[in-house]
Amino acid sequence: MSALSPDTPDTSDTDAQTTDASDVIHEPRLWRDEGWTARIIKNDDDDGWAVEMTREGEREPTLIGPWTMGRDKKNPKPMDKPAFNTLVKTASEFRRRSEQQLHAQLHKNITVDSAEGSIRVTLDIVPDDDFPYADLKAWDEAGELLAKVQVAPNFKLSAASAERWVEGGYRKPSGGG
Repeated sequence: MSALSPDTPDTSDTDAQTTDASDVIHEPRLWRDEGWTARIIKNDDDDGWAVEMTREGEREPTLIGPWTMGRDKKNPKPMDKPAFNTLVKTASEFRRRSEQQLHAQLHKNITVDSAEGSIRVTLDIVPDDDFPYADLKAWDEAGELLAKVQVAPNFKLSAASAERWVEGGYRKPSGGG
């Protein structure tokens, strides 16, 4: 991506800021406010422009998308408060959906019926770089922990594997489920 050209700050916006005033930047190609940075960049794939939204404290952008050309059909349209607010909302929603998807992949639960009543079986995957693992747990109807074993992170929790584990006296399952 290309370097930003220095532009004069846009000082026409007098809205109250949620970020420390020294951290706020309102330039035509760079806005930093509300914990987010919007940077308008040259799109290397074509002759157009793109905008990247990066959350404060993170190295990689959360969202990169196309940006509108200005009236001269050569330079990008300058960033303004309404566009920035829309980008913050879109990037925040994208982050939330990504976090929900990751949580769903790492935390699963199934309820099975047993002689002891309904048992909720949970699988919590810990994606450690050196030693990934998962915790398989059984909970009774009152929310009391009945059993906990460590299993491989690729353990497949299903109704059948949960029933086998409960019926087998909560012994550590062999294999991937």
